[in-house]
Amino acid sequence: MRAALAEVPDPELPVTSIVDLGMVHGVSVTDDVIRVELLPTFVGCPALDAIESAVRDRLAAFGRPVELAFTFVVSWTSDRISQEGLAKLRSVGVAAPISPGVEPVCPWCGSNDVVLDNLFGPTQCRSLHYCRGCRQPFEAVKRT
Repeated sequence: MRAALAEVPDPELPVTSIVDLGMVHGVSVTDDVIRVELLPTFVGCPALDAIESAVRDRLAAFGRPVELAFTFVVSWTSDRISQEGLAKLRSVGVAAPISPGVEPVCPWCGSNDVVLDNLFGPTQCRSLHYCRGCRQPFEAVKRT
C-alpha cells in the first residue's frame, strides 16, 4: 500500500509524494477495508481535501473501502521528509528546512549567503528567501 501511496503527489509540492513528505502515519489492510492515517503538515492546511481525494482515487484500484483519517496523534515535522523528498524539492528550487533561526542553503547554487525575504510564502508551509550569491529568489519549507 505504501508503494501505491508513494504515487500520490502533494498538491502544493507536486514534485514530491505524501510518502516523500512523511505524511503517511499508518496503513493497515484487512479483507474488508484499507485504513490510512495521515499527518497534516500544518493545522488548517487547505490541501487536505485534495490529498484525501487523491488517496481515495489511488487506492480505489484495490477494490476495498478506504477509511482515511487525518490524525494529530504525533505532530508532523519537517524531519519526516525523506532524503529523496529533500532532493526532489531542491531540484525545483525549494530549500530543505534546517535548524530554527538558521537561514537555509540556496537550492540553486548552494550558497549560505541568503536572507529571509518574506515569512509568508505561497503556502502556509513555505517562506520566501533571496540568495545574495546567485541573486535568485527561492522558497524554503518551514521547519516545524
